[in-house]
Amino acid sequence: MAEQFTSLTAIAAPYEPLNVDTDQIVPARFLKFPRKDGYGKFLFHDVREEPDFVLNRAPFDQARILVANANFGCGSSREGAAYAFHDAGFRAVIAPSFGDIFYANCMKNGIVPVRLPDSECASLRKILEKNPGTQITVDLVAQEVRETGGRTHRFAIDAFYREMLLKGVDELGLTLSLLPEIEAFERAYAREAPWAVR
Repeated sequence: MAEQFTSLTAIAAPYEPLNVDTDQIVPARFLKFPRKDGYGKFLFHDVREEPDFVLNRAPFDQARILVANANFGCGSSREGAAYAFHDAGFRAVIAPSFGDIFYANCMKNGIVPVRLPDSECASLRKILEKNPGTQITVDLVAQEVRETGGRTHRFAIDAFYREMLLKGVDELGLTLSLLPEIEAFERAYAREAPWAVR
């Protein structure tokens, strides 16, 4: 799902568990439902049954950014995990490390996965737990996370996916945005090697 992302300032929620796999994010039994009905209601479905689960508590129930722990989104390759975050309104997830496939699925579904050092993520989670309702900014243009007090955390993201997110296009849309250059190349190539383009 192509959706533009430049910058987001929103309530962030801390999530402490390590090695959160995609089955915890969206249990497999819900993957049979059509995407058009929305996967947001399935986000952390089984864990949400615990009354003290962070996203059950105000103001974290309004969070649009999650600050997680290491190896977030590990496990199976289900794209439904990214769908669940997107459909629940999350546009950024910050963690020291991610499962590779979950990381890529986030970017393909309009969510910015931000890798920050473990110490910085731990510090952010501590601030959020101590001061519920704190907003932070994820700025994809500047490639930084900003705390309300002004402290910034730089992050890097693959240039290809960054451009897709900034433009709000998928891989095909990004390719089509280069159509004039592609057509100019094809015309020049046909002139130089007519035998190759019969």
